[in-house]
Amino acid sequence: MAWTVAAVPDQTGRTFVVTGANTGLGLEVTSVLVRRGARVIMACRNLAKGAAARERLLDDRSLDPAGLDLREVDVASLASVRAFVAGLAGERIDVLVNNAGIMATPQAVSADGHEVQFATNVLGPFALTIGLLPQIADRVVWVSSNAHRLGGLQLDDPSFRHRRYNPWRAYGASKLADLLLAYEMQRRLTLAGSAVRSYAAHPGYSLTELARHQRFSSLPGLGALQRTLRIAQPAAAGAWPLLMAATDPSLPGGSYVGPSGRGEWAGPPTIVASSPASHDRDAQRTVWALCEGLTGATSGLPSS
Repeated sequence: MAWTVAAVPDQTGRTFVVTGANTGLGLEVTSVLVRRGARVIMACRNLAKGAAARERLLDDRSLDPAGLDLREVDVASLASVRAFVAGLAGERIDVLVNNAGIMATPQAVSADGHEVQFATNVLGPFALTIGLLPQIADRVVWVSSNAHRLGGLQLDDPSFRHRRYNPWRAYGASKLADLLLAYEMQRRLTLAGSAVRSYAAHPGYSLTELARHQRFSSLPGLGALQRTLRIAQPAAAGAWPLLMAATDPSLPGGSYVGPSGRGEWAGPPTIVASSPASHDRDAQRTVWALCEGLTGATSGLPSS
């Protein structure tokens, strides 16, 4: 039978960190988890928007306010990530969902000097994952995208300092990097004999604020395809692959979860395949080392 949100087991006593929890996929994931009894640390860049989202959830009087713990973090800033990790010192965390991200943005540079999509989608989640890893008891979920197939990750110039910037190429490269990190992390965890697991998931094509910078003209054919096939799905459905990756107890470590429909645009979640480039072990090791170097975050996990 197809996986549905009804398959999410009871999460009472478990703590999740969900980045970007105030909107879109993150808010939908948070809503389901807290209704299953979890405590969710809503990790949000904008505390005012996070507080408003929390209050909307608490309009459901059956929810326990203690289950929604709002914290501030901007994953584009390594200083903010470090402060967030320090604020959780000593707390057990069952699951980290690296949901926060940006897509196809105009060219910009983060506070740390990196191309902003690479900083937000890759370096921040890596630093957050490594910082919290000693406290994580169950799993990490990296959020990728169908766009990981758009093009390669140029590891000698991830911030487009020496080549012309293309917003979709930068986005696709960042999502390929997330997959490379997810697979590399699982292999390192296995070598270490750890029970923690690493997963990746993608939401298909979902209607969220992530698309606010989207220009269909810059990705030929997508606009016409969307209008013809009506392939975009609501955020609630787009969250299902993330929820499956975050909660399914039988899911093998290192799995990539996405929609089961045509082209993986929509549909019930299932384990899906990723591009050959994402399975390049040399690239996996290289991007891991690159992220360690650029963030200063080291895991102590054995090299693969």
